[in-house]
Amino acid sequence: MGASVVGLPATEIAALVRAGEITAVDVVRAHLDHIEAVDGRVGAFRVIRREAALLEAAAVDASLTRFALPLAGVPVAIKDNVPVAGETCTDGSPARTAGPEAKDHPVVTRLRKAGAVVVGITRAPELCLYAATDGPGTVSRNPWDTALSPAGSSGGSAAAVAAGGVPIAHGNDGMGSLRLPAAACGLVTLKPGTGVVPGGIGADDWSGMAVNGALATTVADLAVAHAILAGEDPAPPADPGRPLRIAVSTRSPVPGVGADAATRAAVDTVVARLRAAGHTVVRRNPPITPAAAAGALVRWMAGAEDDAEFLGIDRAQLQPRSRTHARIGRVVRRLGLVRPRTQERFRERMVRFFDDVDVLLTPVTTGPPLPARPWHERGFLANITANARWAPWTAAWNLAGIPAAVLPAAARPDGPPVPVQLVGPPGAEARLLWLSGELERQLPWRRYAPVFDPTVPAAG
Repeated sequence: MGASVVGLPATEIAALVRAGEITAVDVVRAHLDHIEAVDGRVGAFRVIRREAALLEAAAVDASLTRFALPLAGVPVAIKDNVPVAGETCTDGSPARTAGPEAKDHPVVTRLRKAGAVVVGITRAPELCLYAATDGPGTVSRNPWDTALSPAGSSGGSAAAVAAGGVPIAHGNDGMGSLRLPAAACGLVTLKPGTGVVPGGIGADDWSGMAVNGALATTVADLAVAHAILAGEDPAPPADPGRPLRIAVSTRSPVPGVGADAATRAAVDTVVARLRAAGHTVVRRNPPITPAAAAGALVRWMAGAEDDAEFLGIDRAQLQPRSRTHARIGRVVRRLGLVRPRTQERFRERMVRFFDDVDVLLTPVTTGPPLPARPWHERGFLANITANARWAPWTAAWNLAGIPAAVLPAAARPDGPPVPVQLVGPPGAEARLLWLSGELERQLPWRRYAPVFDPTVPAAG
């Protein structure tokens, strides 16, 4: 099959490898060649593991259990903030100079045991703090429009998937860091609830807000990846067997900031499809209070200081914006502003919100992604203001520790697709995946950015 395997969903690639119709080595080589062809325009990868990945693929081909591996021979990318054995982990910071990691993070172990092959390490902004992915000498770009950012902090992973470099990629989400790149790059993702997937991200998962997950182009691929990361047997998400009661809210948690016309229209389109499918849709705003917003904000600030300390990074070597972030984090810690009770109260309030609704539908972002530019050269205030104005709908669910999914819902004529967010109560991961799959069938999206679509022959 050669290069034609590039662009297939992970589930199809794994089925072909399990059946012996193609080798894992051929699959991985084809994807590595594609990465080599496109990544110069995207900047998704910090490390490409060509020789190591081909050796790992050969081991999959030789494995006696190949016929049972759910991700047999599937190329995957890992975000640069969890350990991959033999590779350095920088957390997006050039100031981290530690040597190669001795062992894999548990999520990497689970992916490899499922037959996945790690082809590279993807870029992230420094300490994974920001909603654009860039650093000294590099600006990661959105495959749908290279003048735009793939967002952050899992921006490198999202760009790698949207450009066809890998069918699925690892990322994590502490304030929206999976959902914002999915939103920017036309992908589907799921931020699991707290404790569903092994954490161990930095010092303390940003005081319990950050979780690991995956980015994909299809809900079926996402469901398999999520099951593997959660230590479960992959299976299609169960049909709830009844119409769902779905709340919809477009009110922004950030005063004075709202969704653009395309985003509001996408939400309306989804509402119409949900009602046509027999679900009940009601207008209801979740009780996101100023105290909850402050609770998420102080954990974000403290995360910079905590992770710099944990990783042994000299604060003086941080980018100016990150240095200010960490300095505020030190004050936050000193004043005892990271209060567990704030998190507990908000979670309890959000669990009550779901007493009589199954899912909440909201926007994700206010409009198109941020420009692709060296944001690290700009100050702290410029960065956090841009982040807050573009992405007000994600952080609350990290504080609450409940699951949230993002998927494309409409096409924007001049750029990436328009996303929406689905949120559920604790334990609703399967429900969100099922509903995402129903919307995928009702509102199918283009799986890859047109300019990088490996299924479309080049002109001429």
